[in-house]
Amino acid sequence: MFVSSLKPDLQIFGDLSSFAAFLPVGDISLDNYVAVFDRVPALRFLMNSVLISVVTVLLGIFVNSLAAFGLSRLRIPGKRVVLTLIIATLIIPFETLALPMVWWVNQLPSFSIDEFGLAFTQGWLDTYQVQIIPFVANAFAIFLFHQYFESIPKELDEAARMDGAGWFRIYRKVIMPLSGPAIATVAILTFLPAWNSYLWPLMVVQSEDLRPVMIGIQYFKDLNPAWGEIMAYSSMITVPVVALFIAFQRSFVNSIASTGVKG
Repeated sequence: MFVSSLKPDLQIFGDLSSFAAFLPVGDISLDNYVAVFDRVPALRFLMNSVLISVVTVLLGIFVNSLAAFGLSRLRIPGKRVVLTLIIATLIIPFETLALPMVWWVNQLPSFSIDEFGLAFTQGWLDTYQVQIIPFVANAFAIFLFHQYFESIPKELDEAARMDGAGWFRIYRKVIMPLSGPAIATVAILTFLPAWNSYLWPLMVVQSEDLRPVMIGIQYFKDLNPAWGEIMAYSSMITVPVVALFIAFQRSFVNSIASTGVKG
C-alpha cells in the first residue's frame, strides 16, 4: 500500500505482474499525497476522527471500568447474571441494531448555541455526539476490566476501607493505578472500531465538516477511481493506528496474559 502510494496509476497496474509491486522503483514521487489534500478535506477528516476516537476511548475507559469495578468489588445481588447478560450482547451484530439506533438517536434532544443563546432541537443526527455516545459502553471492555480486577487482591480494598476510603476513591486511587495493562488494551480495542467506523457515520452524518476519515475513501471512488491517491490516503489514515499499537503493545500482551489466567 505504501509503495503503491508513491507511484502513478499506470505504474501500479504495470508492476502487479512482478515483484516490483513491492519495491519503490520507477516513477517515485509524493504527488499522490499532494493530490489527496486537493481532492478531499483530509486534514479536517483526520481531526474529526482523532476527536471522535480519543473522546470515545476516554469515556469508554471511565464508563466500562466503573461498571466492571461495581461488578467485581461491590456486593450486588445477581451481579453474575448481569455480567452474563452484558457478555451475551456480544453475539448481536451491529447491523441488526443500526436502523433502530438511527431512530432512537433522532428522538434525543440536542442543543446548540447561536446569537440568541442556547437553542434546543430534536435529534442527534449530523453531530459529533451521535458518533461517540452510542459506542462508549462496550461489553467486551467491561468483561476485560472485570477479569483484570478479579486478579487484584481484595485485601487492598479492605485496607483502604479501614483508612476511611470510599468505593469511588478505592476505584480511583487503588484499582485503576494497578490496571495499566487493561487500560492500554481497552484503549486499543476501543480506538480501532472508532477510527475504522464507516457504516454508522455514512448513515447519520451528512455535513462534510463532521465526517471521519473512512468516509473520505468514498471521494476517491466517484467517477474514475484514483488508485494511487487511494493508497496514499489509506497510508495516511493507517499511521495513527500503527503508532498506537506500537506504543501500547507490551501492555496489550501483558493484559491478555493476565486476564487469561482466570479464564
